[in-house]
Amino acid sequence: MGVLIVTFLMINHSSNTVEIRSIDFIGEATLPKSLSFQKTEIGGLSGITYDAKNDLYYVISDDRGQKAPTRFYTFKINLSKGLLENGDVVPVGVTMLLNQNGQNFPPRTTDTEGIALTDKDTVFISSEGDREKLINPFIKEFSLASGKSITTLKIPIKFLPDKKAKMGIRNNLAFESLTITPNNQYLFTATENALIQDGSIAKPNVATPCRILQYNLFTKQPESEFLYQTEPVAPLLDITGKFASGLPDLLALDNQGHFLSLERSFTGLGFAIFLFQVSLADADDIRNIDSLLRTSKNIRPVTKQLLLDLRTLDVALDNLEGLTLGPWLPNGQRSLILVSDNNFNSLQRTQFLAFQLKIEPPIIRWFRRMLDFFSW
Repeated sequence: MGVLIVTFLMINHSSNTVEIRSIDFIGEATLPKSLSFQKTEIGGLSGITYDAKNDLYYVISDDRGQKAPTRFYTFKINLSKGLLENGDVVPVGVTMLLNQNGQNFPPRTTDTEGIALTDKDTVFISSEGDREKLINPFIKEFSLASGKSITTLKIPIKFLPDKKAKMGIRNNLAFESLTITPNNQYLFTATENALIQDGSIAKPNVATPCRILQYNLFTKQPESEFLYQTEPVAPLLDITGKFASGLPDLLALDNQGHFLSLERSFTGLGFAIFLFQVSLADADDIRNIDSLLRTSKNIRPVTKQLLLDLRTLDVALDNLEGLTLGPWLPNGQRSLILVSDNNFNSLQRTQFLAFQLKIEPPIIRWFRRMLDFFSW
């Protein structure tokens, strides 16, 4: 009887977690090249977050203040037909980010990549900083209405660039991702590639060890860190001599440490994009390990399950960097939106991709697991 009760409690505890049963592509929309909005060029869209209350999307640009001040855009995305087509994505606002003094950030001092909405009409935004100029990465909270900086989260020392280049973030490979749990208790970000003291950057057929960093938003303090291993990706045909691969975004699915992750690689002739479902459940907390290269411990990374290799879609993929859950679709399934960073390059596109997720309700999964248990 005791074993039955313990097992029941374990099943019941796990029933609050999200499980994605399927993911299906439902359309693409591309913005016109060099699209101008309120005297700014829309481009460099690197992170996206959904405001369900107002049915709006806030999308951060990684323009380093060179084409216009550091900013995020507000979009309307029409999914009422259950699909996405050109013309369904419309910019409706732009908000300039202001520092604690109410001024625009000076050019070349930010590299804003991630954005996440809170329940207080604010957004957190991450910046990668600049390794070469010794500009620290940051995670700041901004007012949705005014764009003014409200709070700055503390970044652990191991992530900060040092003068001797022996530790810290690598240039342009830092805090691309940002997400907040549905209960607004925790914020997560991750390095796009390994810290200098943790291992090498991603190379053809070679993975890189990233760190997921967890914050408690009640205390505003970093709490835990976890190892995330990217997939080793092979180049299609190495005629350009260019290769880049990493972890550009995470999306919290529940309050129990389950995420969608977006891995993006440029492989010589095109992009390889993967979506994974990720769990922290069995991962070791590595916050007290300053260097993964200098530890003898066997570290358990987060677990990953491939949901979709986007190369299987009949779509020319661009530089997809951001993802967010959207509204429920007319068929009762949940929408997922991905957005690409065109790098303000005339050869690239600002691309939005839409998917529908079949998410098994917790109560259905609970009954299924109970049936499996009693059958056993």
